[in-house]
Amino acid sequence: MTLPENFVWGVSTAAYQIEGAAREDGRRPSIWDTFADTPGRVHNGHTGHVACDHYTRYAEDVALMARLGLRAYRFSIAWPRVQPDGSGPVNPRGLDFYDRLTDELLRHGITPYATLYHWDLPQALEDRGGWTERTTAQRFAEYAAMVHARLGDRIATWFTINEPWCAAFLGYAAGVHAPGLREAWAGFAAAHHLLLAHGLAAQALRAGGPATVSLALNLGPVIPARPDDPADQAAARLIDGLLNRQFLDPLLRGAYPEDVLAVRDRFTDGSFHQDGDEAIIAQPIDLLGVNYYFPTTVTARPGAAANPAYPGSEGIEFPAPKGPVTLMGWPIEPSGLTDTLTRITREYPGVPLLVTENGAAFEDKVDLDAGVVADPQRTEYLDAHIRAAADAVARGVDLRGYFVWSLMDNFEWAEGYRPRFGLIYVDYRTQRRILKDSAHWYRTVIEHNGPVDAP
Repeated sequence: MTLPENFVWGVSTAAYQIEGAAREDGRRPSIWDTFADTPGRVHNGHTGHVACDHYTRYAEDVALMARLGLRAYRFSIAWPRVQPDGSGPVNPRGLDFYDRLTDELLRHGITPYATLYHWDLPQALEDRGGWTERTTAQRFAEYAAMVHARLGDRIATWFTINEPWCAAFLGYAAGVHAPGLREAWAGFAAAHHLLLAHGLAAQALRAGGPATVSLALNLGPVIPARPDDPADQAAARLIDGLLNRQFLDPLLRGAYPEDVLAVRDRFTDGSFHQDGDEAIIAQPIDLLGVNYYFPTTVTARPGAAANPAYPGSEGIEFPAPKGPVTLMGWPIEPSGLTDTLTRITREYPGVPLLVTENGAAFEDKVDLDAGVVADPQRTEYLDAHIRAAADAVARGVDLRGYFVWSLMDNFEWAEGYRPRFGLIYVDYRTQRRILKDSAHWYRTVIEHNGPVDAP
């Protein structure tokens, strides 16, 4: 089972999760610095102040990528490092880091893929309303132009926004991610402005010269627990609208779905949505990044309280998974990746796809003395999902590549350092790196350009 000859094999990371150096070289606080410093917000009070110290150890990390035979590395650029207050002039010392990182990647034959926003909004912008304010989208486009002006001669592929659903609804509606707001209206306003920011940034990137423009959405099937029950079908349709179609439709069809607008109208007056916004949001994209982790199962249950991450979900329950799960409690359903990729191709034809994140946290068996980390569950998980991606290709999906989440263990947002998603083990006390068994296996996958039998 092989994939197209030019298939891209890579890994993904995010700045706040690995870089550390939170106060060095002119960087100022992001919303995640503020959120993590607030007692009770993050597991065990963990923060990203040091993380994996990638800011100073990037050359070592790139050398490990080369050992794995990686063809691409998707990393995010920290807005508060490049433009500390979210407006005004660029901070040259901050942008210098990404200049060095890009050159180091190219020196090792690894193609850089840049994400401009992976949730670390400058706190100064949040103090002025953050993503609930339209001006934040305008500032983002200015920041995108600054970064592209410096790196666009070496970085061809740009992801504007990573997972706007998470940034908007986990951060502004459910309050479990930064900035920690719990207002349904704020979630919808943030979602719209994140999409608007993508469109404005796409325009800014292309105005600065050649650029392959994309963004990464967290997508997955929404499944009725009782497939033949009309109430469960309706529940699945509503949640699918909030999770998937709220972003896919305006991006790829130029309009929000009517059922999503009906829910939004319950919580907002829609004044943040201006005439012409859809045309900006629907800028043509060259790729669509798909972050897939699990499907969502729902069932209708009268009287059930709304899930705050899905405003308007009163009367809908999210039952616990019945099958195997990851350390995060996420169901393991590789077929959901095939279903997601084929659905996009069927319903939104013509856009090439890239799996920009897929991975899992498990309890790894670590032998520091021997320098060995056994993680057979991760290898099994990745193998099954790569086969699911290959199945989608066999069904006609224009899939260009697959990126594992993540290169290394890191700060897993509100879960702190407890879950480990990495192909590379990080001893946070010493910052020692150890290639896990799954990393050695992934190198073989890359060599064979497709799935291989797990050891």
